[in-house]
Amino acid sequence: MSPPRFAVVGHPNKGKSSLVATLAEDESVRIAPESGTTTRAVTYPMRVRGETLYELIDTPGFQRARRALGLIEQRAATAAARREAVRAFVAEHRADPMFRAECELLAPVVEGAGIIYVVDGAVPYGPEYEPEMEILRWSGQPSLAVINPIGTRDHVREWRDALGQYFRVVREMDVLAAPVEQRLDLLRAFGELDPAWRPALERAVEALRAERHRLRVRAARVIAEMLVEALTLAPERRLRADDDPQAARAELEHAYADSLRGLETAARARVERLYHHEALARDEAVLESIEADLLAARTWQLFGLDRLTLAGVGAGGGAAAGLGVDAALGGLSGFLGAAIGGVAGGAAAWLAADRLARFETRDLPFGEQVLAVRAGASRNLPFVLLGRARVHHALVARRSHARRDPLVVEGTSAGLPGDARQRLARLFERAADAGDDGAEAVVESLAEAIAPLLESEPEPAA
Repeated sequence: MSPPRFAVVGHPNKGKSSLVATLAEDESVRIAPESGTTTRAVTYPMRVRGETLYELIDTPGFQRARRALGLIEQRAATAAARREAVRAFVAEHRADPMFRAECELLAPVVEGAGIIYVVDGAVPYGPEYEPEMEILRWSGQPSLAVINPIGTRDHVREWRDALGQYFRVVREMDVLAAPVEQRLDLLRAFGELDPAWRPALERAVEALRAERHRLRVRAARVIAEMLVEALTLAPERRLRADDDPQAARAELEHAYADSLRGLETAARARVERLYHHEALARDEAVLESIEADLLAARTWQLFGLDRLTLAGVGAGGGAAAGLGVDAALGGLSGFLGAAIGGVAGGAAAWLAADRLARFETRDLPFGEQVLAVRAGASRNLPFVLLGRARVHHALVARRSHARRDPLVVEGTSAGLPGDARQRLARLFERAADAGDDGAEAVVESLAEAIAPLLESEPEPAA
């Protein structure tokens, strides 16, 4: 059975190309603010693991719908003749420059494509839209309408009232922000319009859901590999007797930060490619700013805590405060090396005691030393990296392929359940101590622990 085909049609600049890019998950669809960007009908298949589930046809906007309808009406003496009259119009005027846009968009329709008619809910409904909707209705093809509010929803209600007279199904969908389930609902709606397409579209919905799960699992593996590499980084610098230790440390610290950024950047790109974002520009805070921000609420939230929680557990001071943090962290305070004082200093001491990396020196013969970074000695580093990776994944996984603005990676990830924190802490400790032989096993275990944390794809907190 051939995959279902949908012609996306309507007035120019109403979001047709954006809807095609979103439903086909294809960032190569040409999108521009000026009218007339799309001049020819172009087909974009939605493929999952080599199988084409359906095809979207991007079309130019109607230009002379009223004149075209007049010519079609001359051929349609009865309602039964309308479908053939539309077909005859396309055949007769295919080479006519006056009706090039109308013929381009109607050609796939008369060849059997379903119709997705797109309007902008931010602008008023007007009678100028009626000729094009009438032509589409006369084509006899299954059709639905999408109200795409570009900026505001000021006129959505009047559009619903008007569209309901021409289309059996009307959906409102912000093309640039529609969640995956809303996109799948559009496919299910078409299955209800045409029983012949129902099996293929049900299969498409199942395949897309299964693919989302597979991509989360693969993304978890990418993140796990990045974390293990970060925890096993061990750059070194040999110090001779006449070397300046402070300058050497600064140089090594810079190289270490570059390595961490490189690992993060590579993992980001791999996750983006998984979700078919091949050319995505990204805007995010680099890791250099994270160490200075370790005492900020954002970093506390990476542990599933907030400012009041930490202040509360530090209120008793001394051992009592340690027990409070231990309870709040689900038994992790020992692993995290908590150093708890009073309300003012307890939380700060707990976090400040653990920087992103630690420097060590060891002696060599002839008065030389080796300065080394021990990434695995940091208790906060893997949680910070994981929190950043979860925010990035959530943004990428639900990002529309119609968007052309840079991906702004900011906010915090959802808190970690206590049992997840404990399991991750143990795995991070194993990763820091793992050699080459044990790293793969740790990656597998980490990926298994991280995958459920990606499943909900929550909106990152601002």
